[in-house]
Amino acid sequence: MKIKIVGAGPGGLYFAALMKQLDPSHEITLYERNPRGATWGFGVVFSDRALEFLKGDDEALYEYLNPHLENWPEITIVHNDTRIPIAGNGFASIGRLELLTLLYAYVEQLGVNIVFDTEINSLEQLGAADLVVGANGAASWIRTENEAAFGTTTDWRPNKFIWYGTTKAFNSLTLTFRETGAGVFCAHHYRYKPDMSTFLVEVEEATWKRAGFETMSPEDTVKYCEEVFAKDLEGHPIISNHSYWRNFPVIWNERWSNGNVVLLGDALRTAHFSIGSGTRLAMEDAVALFKAFKEKGGDIPAALQRFQEMRLPPMKKIWQAANTSIEWYEKMDELVPKLSPVEFAYSYMTRTGRVDHAEMRKRDPGLAAAYEALHPEAAK
Repeated sequence: MKIKIVGAGPGGLYFAALMKQLDPSHEITLYERNPRGATWGFGVVFSDRALEFLKGDDEALYEYLNPHLENWPEITIVHNDTRIPIAGNGFASIGRLELLTLLYAYVEQLGVNIVFDTEINSLEQLGAADLVVGANGAASWIRTENEAAFGTTTDWRPNKFIWYGTTKAFNSLTLTFRETGAGVFCAHHYRYKPDMSTFLVEVEEATWKRAGFETMSPEDTVKYCEEVFAKDLEGHPIISNHSYWRNFPVIWNERWSNGNVVLLGDALRTAHFSIGSGTRLAMEDAVALFKAFKEKGGDIPAALQRFQEMRLPPMKKIWQAANTSIEWYEKMDELVPKLSPVEFAYSYMTRTGRVDHAEMRKRDPGLAAAYEALHPEAAK
């Protein structure tokens, strides 16, 4: 089978590896618009169980990646100056470029061809292929040029966020919420290597406007954010990597394929970064698509149909939870002043509906008890 993949992110790379292992005669080429050593962003994060799915399908890849991950057993919520560690929520992280570099080497040693620094703008440009995989991100032209065929909906959410890094190495995945004269600022930050952390700043749109970011230079934007989070950064700088303010698009497709073209990862659907599942979802998409071809063989229409049948139920569950999480962040300016630190941390943990009070007792009995002291009815 001749397979051409647009986008050499984790989803496209992993699908290429699985298909090449299934049948080494598959001719697989990935096209990546960026140079080999370039990527946007800083680190990516996984829940502590997020990579477990690799063990069953590709234990060699799991063992290959695991030594490169930073790990921690808890998350921390900072409500202004009050820190609340929450147990039972382990995470792992890795630099995005390091993850991609490891995956490049992994697929290339299998015989997969990666063409870097090449912009593909049309299906015609790809030439003949039995299967085309659109793994080219949330702004995928493959999807946007065929939205009617895919049944695409896109909901641009109002909050603004900007993806920075910092040399401050934080000891856990931390969500820091600070009240300012302009409104509440949230930083999503976590260590992804011993001397670097991701530092993503999120604000409501009204806060963004009051702060004057609309007309502020990139340099002054960094300074402003450094001042807001001075207590957290402890003198360390915020680092930009072509960082800019943006809105999050909630993307969904009713149909995942169009002829011999199929979507993966963020091109298929986006899940808000607040649940730390984007890279995991893309790699799980790859596993499901691979399993569909393993089951259906060379029957491409049947395999693409089977892919959606298998993958839709678990994916939609996570996608819906991510959308509920988005709505919680869109109420930051209301929640932070109204709730005590304990109430706020509890609200964060239960925001998607996947964690109820009984589950909270299992994960962190201390936080559950502190919440019950304020709300005795919760203990009943």
